[in-house]
Amino acid sequence: MLNRITMAMRKAAKQSARQVIAHSTTMRTTNNKVVATARHALMALGLTAIATLALMFFKPEVAEKIQAISPFSDAVAATPSDEDMSPIANLMDDPASAAIEDAPVVSTNPAMLGTDVQQQRVTQWISKRYRVANDATNMLVSAAYLTAKEINLDPLLILAVMAIESRFNPFAESPVGAQGLMQVMSKVHHDKFAEMGGTQAALNPVANIRVGSLILKEYVSRGGSVEAGLKRYVGAAGMDSDAGYGAKVLGEYDRLKAVASGKRVSAFATMASRAAPKAQPIPNVIQEKSAALEDKNAQKLDGDKFTSL
Repeated sequence: MLNRITMAMRKAAKQSARQVIAHSTTMRTTNNKVVATARHALMALGLTAIATLALMFFKPEVAEKIQAISPFSDAVAATPSDEDMSPIANLMDDPASAAIEDAPVVSTNPAMLGTDVQQQRVTQWISKRYRVANDATNMLVSAAYLTAKEINLDPLLILAVMAIESRFNPFAESPVGAQGLMQVMSKVHHDKFAEMGGTQAALNPVANIRVGSLILKEYVSRGGSVEAGLKRYVGAAGMDSDAGYGAKVLGEYDRLKAVASGKRVSAFATMASRAAPKAQPIPNVIQEKSAALEDKNAQKLDGDKFTSL
């Protein structure tokens, strides 16, 4: 009897162990299936998100439809009022743009203005060189070209001055009060900002480019050359030297001109200045006349000798 009970207990223990092992195996298999299913779901979700983003990028109308059915569409579509907008958002305000639109268009040399392709080359190069967003650079370059067309000035010269003065930072300000892209002294040239809303428009990129370009053209006309105009622009008209300012601007102008023409110019090149032309020796008129007279006398003597022979 005791042997039967012992055998029954052993048999029950073996069956329990087998059941535990079988249950554990079943649970492990189920967990693996759940993990695999979750991985596949996440992969599918990621691929769907990538495909959706690609579709929205190439077809903006799809993004608008998705935004329309979004529960946050009302919040996104709501446009802030003029009072809620920050001063930075009002950089392209009506006074400056209206002033440019109302200004008379002066005919200029088409070769100076270049083509859309050349303007695009200049935009991309400036964006890389000065690390400015391409859209912002495009706006600044377009404003420079538009202003150049109206006042009959080389747009690349305007851009070169902007590069040296502020490195295309519209909020730049010097210790002496020069402001904006072209570092205009708004207190000195307040009359030129009058039609654009006053001196507070000095940090408006369009207004600053226009006023700075008008000042530059005026100085070039007074000085009789671009070099003399740049010397006046930097405030060194009454000095012997402009400390290399003009050479720096003209050096950048040469690079922009090469970029516009399609030449390869490194955007990371050092800010080299234009080399000053070598001074040519002034001829001595008296010595030249004496040498010519001696040659003439020598030829006459040779002729007399030949005749006597």
